[in-house]
Amino acid sequence: MKFIETIKNVWKIEELRNRIIFTLGLLLVYRFGAQIVLPGIDATQLTNLQNSTQDGILGVLNAFTGGAFANASVFALGIMPYISASIVVQLMGIAIPYLQKLQKEGASGQKKITQITRWLTIGICLVQAPGYLASLQPMFGIPNSAFLLGQGGVFYFSSIVILVTGCIFAMWLGEKITDKGIGNGISLLIMVGIIATLPKSFLQNVSARTTSGSGAMMILFEIVIWFAIIAASVLLVMAVRKIAVQYARRSATGGYEKNVFGGARQFIPLKLNASGVMPIIFAQAIMFVPGLIGGSSLLKDTSTGIWIQANFQDMFGLWYNIVFGLLIIIFTYFYTAITVPTNKMADDLKRSGGFIPGIRPGSETSEYLDKIMSQITLPGSIFLALIAVFPAFVFKLMGVQSGWALFFGGTSLLIMVGVAIDTMQQVNSYLLNRHYDGLMKTGKNRKAVA
Repeated sequence: MKFIETIKNVWKIEELRNRIIFTLGLLLVYRFGAQIVLPGIDATQLTNLQNSTQDGILGVLNAFTGGAFANASVFALGIMPYISASIVVQLMGIAIPYLQKLQKEGASGQKKITQITRWLTIGICLVQAPGYLASLQPMFGIPNSAFLLGQGGVFYFSSIVILVTGCIFAMWLGEKITDKGIGNGISLLIMVGIIATLPKSFLQNVSARTTSGSGAMMILFEIVIWFAIIAASVLLVMAVRKIAVQYARRSATGGYEKNVFGGARQFIPLKLNASGVMPIIFAQAIMFVPGLIGGSSLLKDTSTGIWIQANFQDMFGLWYNIVFGLLIIIFTYFYTAITVPTNKMADDLKRSGGFIPGIRPGSETSEYLDKIMSQITLPGSIFLALIAVFPAFVFKLMGVQSGWALFFGGTSLLIMVGVAIDTMQQVNSYLLNRHYDGLMKTGKNRKAVA
């Protein structure tokens, strides 16, 4: 089989083999740490916490940590504080001149930005860790007897130190995977955490279908729909609009002629979804706010507060998903505007002697690229919003269990698809560089071209 032959070719490349083994080893360490409960907490009395994190937004958060959140693990905060810090630093780069300067300094500037992100991660952990510990009993219902050493200052101090250290260690694991392994380490840690909860969610859904008498046909139909939404997510991640480019090179007579450099790319690929999953992450963070407002002391007992809580604390509800989808479209435009530097693209194109046919180099090229990005961002944002709210459709219309429904779209599925594609592309580049056919193709050695 072609797939088996390709796996053999992957294993033949010593550097790639070592990187894969190193990556799998560190991922195993991360999964092992997710099962280690904080000292002073009885692991047998966490049933209420685990039940509270099976559904809704807490279920999504628990999936991102690979179940560590529900286990009161040393990795309970997961890698999300680092993700939050990265987003904050990226957004601050728009308004703070110092960060803008660092972004233009290349590798040295990026190193300083990484250090700032690390320190900010520690700051976020120092806020989130006490909040997590304080909510274990009143919010998640862990009994007093579960705290073997009580809930005094010693427990809080030691647990905060362990939670912060766990997050920093997870961040270190991710950076080491990126440096010496294969794929993006931080993204792989999130993906492995999400995949870890997938079998349990699927088996719970199968059990519910069997109990209700829906039968195997309904389960098969769900799997077909699941693969279809995965295919749609792949199309969203991979789709690009190609902008044709020509280059001018010096001729033998000293003038310039329109031509294309040998082997040079003849187009600029503008991604249909340049913002990735960030709009969904931003929108989900905002969707916590209505529930907090509805449950506040001012509105808690009023008809308005009751309506807000009823409609915005159910992530599968109609109004929740309407607002959620609109926020994703808005944030997609916002994030694309700050992350796709059309001015820089136009300047780089001009310096390299390139131009878009029919468009003048410089500001006119920048305006043209900006116009194209605006045009393709609209369908991209709508498609992204539809995938994000699709779990609500399968939950309401097909009766899929809530945990399994989360894998039919949203952040979880897009992260899995995006990380898988990125990792496969890196493996593919190793194969092509060693004169093998690409991933999922025939694995015979290519004959060197004379």
